[in-house]
Amino acid sequence: MKTTIPNGIKALFILTAMTLSFGCTHVPVGEEAHDPYEETNRSIYGFNDSLDKNILKPVADGYAYITPDPVRRCVTNFFDNLGYLNTIANDLLQGKFEQCLADSGRFLINSTIGIVGIFDVATPMGLIKNEEDLGQTFAEWGSGEGAYLTLPFFGPNTTRDAPDLITSRMLKPTSYVKASIAWPLAVLDIINWRANMDTSIKMVDESPDPYLAMREFYRQNRIKLIYDGDPPVPDMMDDIDDFEDDEDLFEDEK
Repeated sequence: MKTTIPNGIKALFILTAMTLSFGCTHVPVGEEAHDPYEETNRSIYGFNDSLDKNILKPVADGYAYITPDPVRRCVTNFFDNLGYLNTIANDLLQGKFEQCLADSGRFLINSTIGIVGIFDVATPMGLIKNEEDLGQTFAEWGSGEGAYLTLPFFGPNTTRDAPDLITSRMLKPTSYVKASIAWPLAVLDIINWRANMDTSIKMVDESPDPYLAMREFYRQNRIKLIYDGDPPVPDMMDDIDDFEDDEDLFEDEK
């Protein structure tokens, strides 16, 4: 009997292979972006930017205007909790077992006492929010950043991070409910996210080259996440060592 592999799983295998082939070594902090598809990326960035300015931003602005901050905070809490199974799964894959237990407790408490995550009651109890995904897991396993990508609708990404678009969706409970529920929730999630990101996107738009600003904003944020908010600074030390070596060479020549 012929076995049929679901399309989502096939796509995951393909994206994982791309990640490992494009980034098989760890990329040091501070290294310049590998952007071989910059021309295409810029075209897609322009498309996404136009879509944002003409549709998404006006809708998000209207949503922010009519929705009180406490309600928006509850909406954000709900969607953060909804996607938290992805963090828990990647805790396990990265061997962060103590954090996995804490994150599991956070998810259970917010899903029950917090009423499906609407209220964040776990943080005051000392169970802080963490953010882990498959891209961070690949980095932990030694995979390099890979090529920078700008994806239609999804925006900045890399070949290392792209597989998480599939796995995170597979781990969302809303992926397994009927479309009449899943689609309105997905739309609300996007609009709420855009409203929350308004200040950061304005900063990018006001930069001399918004494409480069977005690329570096994304990369720096990823580095921060990969190193749990405490990235090393090896490049500075390398520069000092190189300077000292040059001084020694100069002294030898004298």
